[in-house]
Amino acid sequence: MQNQKSKRWIVIYSAIAVLLLIIYYLLELNVLDPWNEYIPLIKKLSISLFLISLIFLSSNIISRIVKKQNHNEGDKYNLLRIIRFLSITLSLIVAASFLFQNLYAAAVSFGLISLILGFALQAPIVSFIAWVYLIFRRSYLVGDRIQIKGFRGDVVEISYLDTSILECSGDYLGNDRSSGRVIRFPNSLILKEEIINYSGPEMPFIWNETPIQVAYTSDLKFVETCLLEASIKDFQEYYPKLTNQNQWKPMVYFRINTFAWMEAVVAYPVEPKDISGRRNRILRYALPLLNEAPDKVKFPEGTLR
Repeated sequence: MQNQKSKRWIVIYSAIAVLLLIIYYLLELNVLDPWNEYIPLIKKLSISLFLISLIFLSSNIISRIVKKQNHNEGDKYNLLRIIRFLSITLSLIVAASFLFQNLYAAAVSFGLISLILGFALQAPIVSFIAWVYLIFRRSYLVGDRIQIKGFRGDVVEISYLDTSILECSGDYLGNDRSSGRVIRFPNSLILKEEIINYSGPEMPFIWNETPIQVAYTSDLKFVETCLLEASIKDFQEYYPKLTNQNQWKPMVYFRINTFAWMEAVVAYPVEPKDISGRRNRILRYALPLLNEAPDKVKFPEGTLR
């Protein structure tokens, strides 16, 4: 659908550019002598509109090429935003040169306007500068799960002035599932607060842990084996190409919780958006193994501590 829309706009801008070029050369004919005083203005207008249509035509062609590349979605999104921004900026320069007759006058006018707006629109300008910082620093991309100033969620849009995230967890959930609420914050916030990116390109996983309470009389070695087997089996099923990498090997350790129960804790790598799902799969596989050996594994009930 997006490709068809892009192709349609390419055809439209091409037709407009050709039409404006034809109009420009038609104005050279003697037939239009009665309107001779208006011809220079019309010619300048037609060539300005031709350049603007050519800019947007080039923008759509480049955008179409970018969409076909094998970049990740976050990089594609940023590239398309930059292309759109440059096309709008160049179009405004062309329009200003038409209005002010020459580029020098346009530059002076833009300087004066920028000086006035700089005082009146400080917050939006800082947010725009933060957007430029985001593009080059790549603190987060569309699709990443981030946390900033108590907000946590998946980035769905990075506009020139603000960022939109689809909240996970939140006020009504006790897990990392999407809450359905969209949070928007100004880009300027990233210049003041620390950003926690759960989906950074350097580390595809974060580490999570799931505790299971067992009695002190349990066979801890057997418990450890069952939990490791459950975690490894699930990891092999979902990430078969990474199973031989030691950095993603799960581990089990034991601790005493605040209620004086023994806890067997399995720590494992997980994708940020699959925390609840992976925990559930591990438990669904590990608990039957533990329950099949009641002589080795006892769960805390009654006086069993």
